[in-house]
Amino acid sequence: MPQETKTTNHKTLYFLLIGLIIVLIGAVIFLFHSKESSEVVIDEMVIEKELLARDFQELALEYDSIYTSNDTLNRLLTEERERIVQLIEEIRTIKSANAAKINEYKKELSSLRNVMKSFVVQIDSLNARNQELTEENIVVKTRYTKIQDSYKELEEEKKGLVQKVEIASRLEIRNVEITPLNHKGKATSRNTRTSKIKVCFTLLKNLTAPVGEKNIYIRITRPDGELLIKSKEDLFEFENSSISYSAFRTVEYGGEDLDVCVFYNVDEGELTEGTYIVDIFADGNNIGSSNFDMK
Repeated sequence: MPQETKTTNHKTLYFLLIGLIIVLIGAVIFLFHSKESSEVVIDEMVIEKELLARDFQELALEYDSIYTSNDTLNRLLTEERERIVQLIEEIRTIKSANAAKINEYKKELSSLRNVMKSFVVQIDSLNARNQELTEENIVVKTRYTKIQDSYKELEEEKKGLVQKVEIASRLEIRNVEITPLNHKGKATSRNTRTSKIKVCFTLLKNLTAPVGEKNIYIRITRPDGELLIKSKEDLFEFENSSISYSAFRTVEYGGEDLDVCVFYNVDEGELTEGTYIVDIFADGNNIGSSNFDMK
C-alpha cells in the first residue's frame, strides 16, 4: 500500500511539471508575438509620420505656387504656409505618435487643403474681375482716344477756320505810290533836296475786317539797310516782337475802300543814293511793300 501511494505521488508531480512547462512555453510564445505586434505598430506609426510630413511638404509647395496681387490674400497665404512649416517640424521632431495624434494631423492637413482651395477660388474670382476691369479699361481708353482724336480734329478744323478768318479779315492795299518831296511840296528824285517822303495807297474794301480806328505803320529802309527812324522808342507789335517804324498814321476804316497817305520827315543828310524799300503794316500784318530810287 505505501508503495502504491508513492507511485501515485510521483505521477502527480510529473504531470504538474509537464503542465508548468507547457504554461511557460505558452507565455514565451505570447510574449514573442506581443513584441512582434508592438514593433509592427511602431513601424506603422513611423511610416505614417513620414507620409504626413511628405503630404504637408507637397501642400507647402502648392501654397508657394499661388500668386495674387491682393495684399490681404498674400498675407493670409503667408500665415497658412508658416503654419504648414510649423506642423512639418512638429511631426518630424515628435518622439512618439499614436493613432489619435496621427488622425489629428490628418484632419489639420485636410483643413489646410480646404483653405487653399478657398484661396484659389477667391484668386480666380479676383483675376476674372481684374480681367473684366482691364477689358472695360481698354474700352474706356479706346473711347477716350477716339474722343481725343475727334477733339484734336475739331481743334485743327477750328484753327484752320480761324486762320481762314484771319486771312480773310486782313487788310489789303493797292495803288501804292511813293513820292519824295522837296521843301515846297514838289516831287523830286534828288536825295539832297528831299524833305519829306509821301507814301500813298488805297485800303481795299473788306467786309470781314474789323472796322474802326486803324494804325498804319510804314518802315523805310535805305540802300545800305539802315531803317529811317525818328526815335528808338517808336515801336509796334509784329509777329510777337516789338519793331521800329519810320512813321505812322491813324485812320478810320469802315470796311470800304479808303485812300491813305503817310508822311516821313527827312533829316538833313539822312538820305543816300540808291533803291529804298517801303513796307506797310496794319493790324499786326505786313499788308504791302514797294520801292523807289533816289539820285
